[in-house]
Amino acid sequence: MQIKEVHVFTREIPLKRPFVTALRRVTAVEALVVQLTLEDGTTGQGSAVPTFAITGDSLGGMKEAIEGPIKRRIFEENLTDFNQLLDAVQNACVGNCGAKAAVDMALHDLRAKRLGVPLVQLLGGNVKTELESNMTLSLSEPEEMKKHASRHISEGYRMLKVKLGDAWQRDLDRLLALQGELPEGIRLRIDANQGWSPKDAVRIIHLFEEEKLPIDFIEQPVAADDLDGLAYVTQNVGLPIMADESLATVADALTLVHKKAADLFNIKLLKCGGIREAMTIASIAEAGRVPCMIGSMMEATLSVTAAAHVAAAHPNITMTDLDAPLWLERSYPEGGMTSAYPPMVTLDERPGLGVELAIAEES
Repeated sequence: MQIKEVHVFTREIPLKRPFVTALRRVTAVEALVVQLTLEDGTTGQGSAVPTFAITGDSLGGMKEAIEGPIKRRIFEENLTDFNQLLDAVQNACVGNCGAKAAVDMALHDLRAKRLGVPLVQLLGGNVKTELESNMTLSLSEPEEMKKHASRHISEGYRMLKVKLGDAWQRDLDRLLALQGELPEGIRLRIDANQGWSPKDAVRIIHLFEEEKLPIDFIEQPVAADDLDGLAYVTQNVGLPIMADESLATVADALTLVHKKAADLFNIKLLKCGGIREAMTIASIAEAGRVPCMIGSMMEATLSVTAAAHVAAAHPNITMTDLDAPLWLERSYPEGGMTSAYPPMVTLDERPGLGVELAIAEES
């Protein structure tokens, strides 16, 4: 069954409020969507977003990569040669992890639909799996963060992911202000987004430990390319350290495991290039006894749904950060994962990703 159409379009979805980290400020999601169509009319979809500050991907660059070298490698090829198609996507060009991830998702969606099963089942998991996600607190002043924390706790969230990283002294003030608002049992996940030096990271994390703050882990405390600094922090604090921006490719996973540079991994489809790469990274981490979280950028519902299916399928992915669709003014597209009763995420039981797009309406 050959791939007969490769269609790419974009959509902008406003956020309910600005999403701010130590790296960037986002007010809307610019989603690129790719749809692959087989000769029998079956369609598969995938999506990505530009993340200059993290992956270097732009909207125009992703579109050109898909409509140029990637399309040339997969157009009129047979879906039954599935692994060869996935290889072709990864080898079509250098970089362009977002473009590769979108096409990889669409290929997986196609294959699962042809087999008549939800994607999670194709990957070896159970569609009935429920995933507990955290909710993110955007980087802002302490009072603002306290207000949003209280609201999310009242909604049912038991884990809050707190964005820090602009200055370690101010970061400590933010957490101490939050501490007084936290009911018993609420846990914090701290994301510094590369904002600290290794020595400052050790200093502030020791202060967190002395204050007995209810923290599960510290994510990416130092610059992405400073693996020695990441290892230094990991080896000199008690709290678990998670690699995020330092972990993009399968090769990165191997290096981080070898260096013992992190206790935990955060896998994102748009960093690593898609579903198969994410599953491979999770397996490498499993061999190195490094538990994983599946996360997302600020993305459309379509690509976060793909991440949710991966999380439900791989036994070494034990944590999820899948709140991005709840920041959107509207879910795009309809279907896929749902968060009807926070903090739990559930998967659509329809084949593939459980999403259908009418291209005639989207073009």
